[in-house]
Order: sequence, then C-alpha cells, then structure tokens
Amino acid sequence: MLKFFLKRFFSAIFTLFLISTITFFLMKAIPGGPFSKNEKLSDRVRESIEEKYHLNDPIHKQYLDYMAGLLKGDLGPSFARPGVEVSDLMKQGFPISASIGGFAILMVILIGVPFGIIAAIKQNKAPDYAISFLSTLGVCIPSFVLATLFIFVFCYKLNILPSNGLDSWKHYIGPVVALGGFSLAFVTRLTRSSMLEIMQQDYIRTARAKGLPESVVLFKHGLRNALIPVVTYIGPTVAAILTGSFVVERIFALPGMGKHFTDSVGNRDYTTLMGATIVFAALYLVMILIVDVLYVVIDPRIKFD
Repeated sequence: MLKFFLKRFFSAIFTLFLISTITFFLMKAIPGGPFSKNEKLSDRVRESIEEKYHLNDPIHKQYLDYMAGLLKGDLGPSFARPGVEVSDLMKQGFPISASIGGFAILMVILIGVPFGIIAAIKQNKAPDYAISFLSTLGVCIPSFVLATLFIFVFCYKLNILPSNGLDSWKHYIGPVVALGGFSLAFVTRLTRSSMLEIMQQDYIRTARAKGLPESVVLFKHGLRNALIPVVTYIGPTVAAILTGSFVVERIFALPGMGKHFTDSVGNRDYTTLMGATIVFAALYLVMILIVDVLYVVIDPRIKFD
C-alpha cells in the first residue's frame, strides 16, 4: 500500500506541475494583459504597474518566479483586487462552494443510488418507468437552465424561496438542486444499468441457488459490485461540485470560487485564474486517489499492485 501511495503521490505532483505550466503559458499567449483594458490609465502609469508586478520581465523569468512562489504555497497577488492575495480569495470562496457542493453530493448519493436500485428491482414496471423518465429529463437539462427555471418558478412565481445569498437553509435549496441535478440523474441511470448487468451474472444465480435471502443477494453480492462504476463517476464529480459550478454561482449571486474564476477570466487576472485552476486540479487528483482506494474496499479482488 505504501508503494502505491508513493507512486500516486509523485504522479499527482508531476501532473499538477504540467497543469500549472500549460495553464501559465496559455494565459500568456492571450493578447493583452490584466491592465490593458483600463482606458483610464495612462501609458506611463500602466507601465509602472506592470513593472511593479514584474509583467515586463521575460516570460521565462515570470514562469520561474511564479513556480518558485508556488512551491512556497504563495499564489501571488490578485491583479484585479489591489492588496488582496489569491490565497485569501481561495480561502473565502472555497468554503462557500464546498458547503453547497457538499449538500449537492449528499443529494446525489442518498437519492441517486437508491432510486437506481429501485428502478433495477422494478424493471419494466411503473417505478422504473417513472424514475427512468425523470433521470433522462435531468440528464438532458443543463445546470444553468435548471437554475433559471428554479428561480422563475419557486422564487418569482410562487415566491416561496429566495433567489440569492446564503442567509438561511432555504437559500441552499436552489443552488444545491441546480448544481447536483445532472449528477443525480446520471448516477440514477448508472446505478440502474450497473445493477441490471450485475444481477444477471452467474455468481448471483449461484447465491440464489444456495437459498440466500434476496436482501443479501441484492445488497451484499449485487450492489457492492454495481457500485464500482458509480464510484468511478462520483469521484471526479465530487471535485467539480465542491469547487462550484461557475454558471450556477453566477445565477444565484454566490461569492464562491465560481465568481472569482469568471471574474478573473474577464479581467485577465492571471494569478487568480491560476490559483483556481490549481485548487481544482489538486482536489481532482485527490479524489482520483480516493476512488482507487475505494475500489479495493468495495471489491477485495482488486489489489493495490
């Protein structure tokens, strides 16, 4: 196990290095800079600001300086917010995105998996048709459309839920539903199809022939193996949901990482964009490692080596 973790750790570090490098040079390839859009600045003032942030240095020096700071945990200053560090923006935005994402993940797991099991058990019956229809509908509707419809129906027409902010538990309902709607529908369909495939395997027939209770056959032998593709999907999805959907956070006016990311793109705030990308990539790599460990826990036939 130690060899497995060390191998994955160094692999993750190298992957994060490549992501940081590629993102850095792609941003620098875009014409203009973080202060070029500000027409109020004179050329002399703009040059002075760029010199302050070392934007006039050769690109290879900018890259080496940034990577040296990154090794120390320094994500640099925000160009769009003078006096504010990118690490402080991440500390402010990530808890908001993570709180919404955490509830969305719980919704996906606690509703999606049971619904998929029910649909598989009741195959070609009314519950299966109803769940399949709703899950297909959920997969087809993008998150930003779902968010807009939610606000229109529940916030403006019915006026029973707030449309922005996070002041009470009611404020979480809209963002959580919009953020986790697609994943909920997809996990439901994936669990159903995986369960149907597993329940037709020979070892399931053998378990039933031994006279084991149907609940044991279903949950101990069937569900445990059916969860492998579900865990494969949920792992990276957790990283995406925890960092927040940029569009959903915009629609509900939430000051999470999505807002900082979209603002940094529009303002060409290189350091904030790099910081958000690195945080997402690191979380993504961690979730992939957790998924690999869960494989062994779920199915003992899978070994670390």
